[in-house]
Amino acid sequence: MTVLSDDDRTRIMSVARSWEGTPFHDDAKLKDIGVDCAQFVASVYVEAGIVPPFEVPRYQSQWFLHRAEELLMNFVLQYAREIDETEARSGDLVLYRIGRAYAHAAIIIAWPEEIIHAHKLSGMVLSARPFDNDLRHAPVKFFSL
Repeated sequence: MTVLSDDDRTRIMSVARSWEGTPFHDDAKLKDIGVDCAQFVASVYVEAGIVPPFEVPRYQSQWFLHRAEELLMNFVLQYAREIDETEARSGDLVLYRIGRAYAHAAIIIAWPEEIIHAHKLSGMVLSARPFDNDLRHAPVKFFSL
């Protein structure tokens, strides 16, 4: 698996920031129109040229409340490797456990100061502190493409 270069990480952050303000919308992936957290991170990595275009499998928006199956994490592991928190850098991915599974994804801008994510509670893609609002006590795992 290829390690992200500094140029890759800069490109990921630039593309991610270009999505800021896009409204949150389950199962959508249109910049400035609507996107959810999984589609957001997938779209950023594709647009930044890190991975080739691919489809995120359809899923129910609240699957994580009723099932412990790690749908999101298992999908992420097809493209990334899990890393320790001490290795997390800009452009890497953080997954949050929500409900019964790791079901929320964000791109790290600077850990542990800033992430960018499509956040349902906020209603849009925005940069935020990693443990604000509903993420305050959520367990996390880290991944690098």
